[in-house]
Parts: sequence; structure tokens; C-alpha cells
Amino acid sequence: MKLEICEVGKRYKEGLWGVANLSLELESGVLGLLGPNGAGKSTLMRILATVTKATTGYVKWDGVDIAAAPNPLREVLGYLPQDFGIYPNLNAVEFLSYLATARGLSGRSASRRIDQLLELVNLTDIRKRPLGSLSGGMKQRVGIAQALLNDPKLLIVDEPTAGLDPEERVRFRSLLAELAGERIVILSSHIVSDIEATATSIAVIKKGQLRFHGAPEDLLRRVQGNVWEMLIPSEDLASAKQKFVLSGTVRTTNGVRIRVVADEPPDPGARALLPTLEDGYLHLLTGRQSEDH
Repeated sequence: MKLEICEVGKRYKEGLWGVANLSLELESGVLGLLGPNGAGKSTLMRILATVTKATTGYVKWDGVDIAAAPNPLREVLGYLPQDFGIYPNLNAVEFLSYLATARGLSGRSASRRIDQLLELVNLTDIRKRPLGSLSGGMKQRVGIAQALLNDPKLLIVDEPTAGLDPEERVRFRSLLAELAGERIVILSSHIVSDIEATATSIAVIKKGQLRFHGAPEDLLRRVQGNVWEMLIPSEDLASAKQKFVLSGTVRTTNGVRIRVVADEPPDPGARALLPTLEDGYLHLLTGRQSEDH
């Protein structure tokens, strides 16, 4: 089980590149794909899900080019796009049954699988309610269930925790971690905490280009010695946001304690801190190190 992404690029009609010259090689585990909105994450997801074709480069699943022969991948693919759509008049069971049939599952095996998935995503109690009446978080959980219908070997989820409450997000993170041992999971998000809780490796994309790929520990090592804390008056917070890259703020009775990502101490009184993944991510996006990977 291997996914090879080799110098992949996607050019749109306007001449803009959604992704450019991007290469990755993935085996089982969870890849956390990080990047700001518009970085090219969804474009890459659609290429990997065979929804759109790359302009340059190629993607291979177990040695087979997915552009030339997409079916071997599609048979083992689970995909939850960012703009997941539903049929509002169908209930969860009807919707999942329809999709199961389209994917070659039917009869008792499909019924058992749907029951398992509805329990997994905590929707058993509302299984017969029309999808159009569900909250955004519930619809997202239906989307997660449909992505798992065929017990995929490659699971691609694009911003999957959008609309989920904190308890649901924790549940989904745990689910992804459990799934990772026997498949490749690609989790695309701009929320670092989602990635931090689940990913065995991280890729950071900015302006369609790969800026980093490695273990979370490698990203932490990159920003070691570049994270600082200092106390400033509350009235100076706005100017500090303009002057520094801030990864956190905490208000205290004495002012605002700010967390600054910078190559040099931002102030003689600044105290060095141990880095977090959020610090490493911001450092990649804003610092000079973002140009090498």
C-alpha cells in the first residue's frame, strides 16, 4: 500500500497554479496536511480522489497511475470533500444505502455496515430523520460515515471537523487515530490542533508549494529557540500584532502575556519557551525557513 505524488501541478484557465511541483510519498498512517485557506490543499485532495486531473506530474497508487487507470484506487478510496452535499429529503439510512449500492455494497452486508457506521459517528438515534433537518455538525458526521462505507485503504478528509462541537471533534480525532494503522489517512485542515492530535506525519503547503514534510518532532526542532514570551500593557497589543508574529495571547492582571515566534528575542526581557506545533507552523509560513524543505 503506497501513494506516490510526483511533481504534481494543477493550472487553471486564468494561468494560476493551484498546486505546483509537489512531491510526496506516503504509506500507512495519518498525514496532516496543513496550510492557510487558498494554499492548494483542496486542489491536491481532488487530484488524489480522482475528481480532477493534474496538469503536470503524476500520482500512483501501488504503482498504478491513477490518471490512466483510476478504478483500482476508486475501489479502495474514501473521500469527504470540504463541500460535501446531501439529499435533504432522505434520512441517514436511505442516503447511506443509496451510496453503498453505488459502491457495490448491498443486502445484509451493507445494512450491517451502515448500522456500524451510524453508531461509530453517534447518529443512531436520529437515523430516520431527514438530512435537511439535521444540524451542520450532524451532516458532517453523515459525511464521515459515507467516506468509510467501503472500509477504504486510502481515506481523504478535507476540513472534516468544520461544524463539529468540541466533544465531536475529540471523538473524530480518536476515530482517525484508530483507523490509521491499516490504511493511509490524509487529513487536510488549517486547524493545527486537529493535526496535532492525530497526525503521524505533517505536510505544510503555502501558495500551492510544499514547504515541509516530516514528523511532528522535526517541525518542532525547526522552531526550537525561536519562541519567546513577554508581558506588555493591554494598550500595546494591537501594535504588537502588527510588529510580531504572535502564536498566543493571555490576559493577566498585569497586562497581556504574548507568545512571539521570531528568530531573535523581541525584547531584552523576553523569555525563551519550548515550541508547539502551532509555533512551528507559523514559523514556516512567515520565516525564512519556509523556503526550504
